[in-house]
Amino acid sequence: MSRHIVELFYQTLKHSPEQLSSLVSDDFSWAAAHPINDLASLSECVERFWQPIAEAMPDVERKVLVDVAGDDNGQQWVMATGYFIGNLVSPLFGIPATGRALHLRFTEIVGIKDGLINRGEVILDFLDAMNQVGVNPIRPSLGFDGLIMAPTRASDAQQNSSLSTVQLIKNMLAELGRYDGKSLESMKLADYWHDDFMWYGPAGIGTTRGIDGFRRLHQGPFLRGFPDRSVDVSTCYVGEGDFAATGGWPHMSATHTGPHWLGLAATGQSITLRVMDIWRRDGDKLKENWVGIDIVHILLQLGLNVFELMDERFCRTA
Repeated sequence: MSRHIVELFYQTLKHSPEQLSSLVSDDFSWAAAHPINDLASLSECVERFWQPIAEAMPDVERKVLVDVAGDDNGQQWVMATGYFIGNLVSPLFGIPATGRALHLRFTEIVGIKDGLINRGEVILDFLDAMNQVGVNPIRPSLGFDGLIMAPTRASDAQQNSSLSTVQLIKNMLAELGRYDGKSLESMKLADYWHDDFMWYGPAGIGTTRGIDGFRRLHQGPFLRGFPDRSVDVSTCYVGEGDFAATGGWPHMSATHTGPHWLGLAATGQSITLRVMDIWRRDGDKLKENWVGIDIVHILLQLGLNVFELMDERFCRTA
């Protein structure tokens, strides 16, 4: 039922936004990645979140690759990731039109109470869109940049029925919190992750494969750059069979005291991070992780306006 409500919300956004009020609560709020940010009303959601996407891609289609629905904190939640797909015929927040298909990756949390949507938080991967158009002004990802995958078919491995998928990821996240500040091996990831674990990260970081790939291409650079990172708020934890998800707006905080993350020198800036994770288990270990991070918002807090840099480097004419 909750999936149907979210799908109906997006279909109404596209075809008849004047009828949206019947689908949302009186205290409805919405938020999306920078430069959209926090929106306080339904009209702002339509005007500042949806209309720019629909005007840039009039044939836009929302394609969900994986979603997880469940109850937490007294209401229903649907967490999903996938793409808004369409021909980019007009600029998208200044990203130049190409007339070709664009896959705008999204990762989102939508809350539903009493059959009405009361909040939504959406990370749009604008860096990935810039990559597709050829106007990304920051350093290339260390991992693979390109389309993410839908879930792989699970093996016949017997799931440990005594441990829910939500509890498995909570235990794994607790292990990540045991970093000793010196060695990545102080976090016993092999106790929780398959050897060929897939981490589908955002542009700027990219996709990694295996525990070693994750450590080399994401975890190591991130922990060296932000050694005091901590999870502060979880909007929800939801689980559904072999899938579970969590995230927050913001979800983490950290201080940028180390070098080399995304090729940047340390700034000393304290930041918050908008992060969302969807996990799939296979047997008693985690096999895949789809990760949304508002990288553009992080860089803004570090003093880099990615959209301005894009405009200066690629879009302005002499």
